[in-house]
Amino acid sequence: MQIYLFGDFRLDVAERRLTRDGENVPLRPKVFDTLVELVRNAGRLVDKAALFQAVWPETVVEEGNLAHNVSILRKALGEGKTDQEYIETVPKRGYRFVAQVAVEGDGARPAPTAVATEAQALPEQRIAFTVTADGVRIAYATSGEGPPLVKAANWLNHLEFDWRSPVWHHVMRELSTGRMLVRYDERGNGLSDWGAEDLSFEAFVTDLEAVVDAVGLDRFPLLGISQGCAVSIAYAVRHPERVTRMVLHGGYAKGWRLRGGEELSGWREGLVEMIRHGWGRDVPGFRQIFASIYIPDATPEQTQWWTDLQRVTASPENAARLLETLGRIDVVDLLPKVSVPTLVTHSRGDAGIPFFAGKALAQGIPGARFLPLESDNHLILAHEPAWPIWRSAVRGFLADSG
Repeated sequence: MQIYLFGDFRLDVAERRLTRDGENVPLRPKVFDTLVELVRNAGRLVDKAALFQAVWPETVVEEGNLAHNVSILRKALGEGKTDQEYIETVPKRGYRFVAQVAVEGDGARPAPTAVATEAQALPEQRIAFTVTADGVRIAYATSGEGPPLVKAANWLNHLEFDWRSPVWHHVMRELSTGRMLVRYDERGNGLSDWGAEDLSFEAFVTDLEAVVDAVGLDRFPLLGISQGCAVSIAYAVRHPERVTRMVLHGGYAKGWRLRGGEELSGWREGLVEMIRHGWGRDVPGFRQIFASIYIPDATPEQTQWWTDLQRVTASPENAARLLETLGRIDVVDLLPKVSVPTLVTHSRGDAGIPFFAGKALAQGIPGARFLPLESDNHLILAHEPAWPIWRSAVRGFLADSG
């Protein structure tokens, strides 16, 4: 656990202590947890839903509890009634920790999660909701100006939490530049309806259809990442008149239960059970499993963000059910029917989705271009040499789609 420094304060997460000039500042447990969540996300808006999930996981509490915690924190930090030196209130949305934060023991460098300072160049995202034919509420967001680019949802998303994360922010900034990026949280996670009964692959495709119709798009390129690749393929085959091009990264045509061969499904079955029992808990060994699989080259702040994502984006049961659905995906028969220009990219060392799965995806789509990337990460991180290569390839490919 890290020790954060801001103003005259020292926040020791492991010891659960807040001190000011060496003097202890007593805080009740849930108030302390609220402060930790805000400081870890310094510079970024933390919406109320994310705070409720972080501080009161799987517990229903009144909204006033959060406001009460923040009020106590303001007094503990010495803020007046109108002063927002440390905690900024974003009306109807949430809170932002605005003070400069550093990490002790590392040259007092800016706190890793304060990478949001680089992400300040992100345009404002606009969040709205639509309802599918089966009555499920789906949250979607648009950002940037220009011709549209639609990103299919993947496992897992949270529109607010992803927006300025140290894992996603460079991708969001790139895809929102010169275009209107459309994203959404699929059913069962993020800001979308957690109570959806149907978490099938067909439901994932109808979620995408609902969002496209809600935004009012006619023709557009489609981006799929991970499971979003299969969803994008199904949509493109169903609606070839609407999709101009597809970019598919880290994807597969067959889910983990069906691939066999080089990848046994046994450890995935064990992962599903671990999720049901350990998802969202602050257990270092558990979160290290996910970090080592999906982003093994992550920095400490990126690993921490991944841990926080587990707490805020889905319940343990939904996370496990979604992963089980991914295991049953099979769009192999659809690949020859794809009629739109397609770029497939995949990291050679991806342990989350093996390289052979991405290669098979490209081989099955008529005329698809395949770009192998020298990376071990499922999602290409900003500090990797593979990032500018991916960015350049996608820019050039999409440039012809209007």
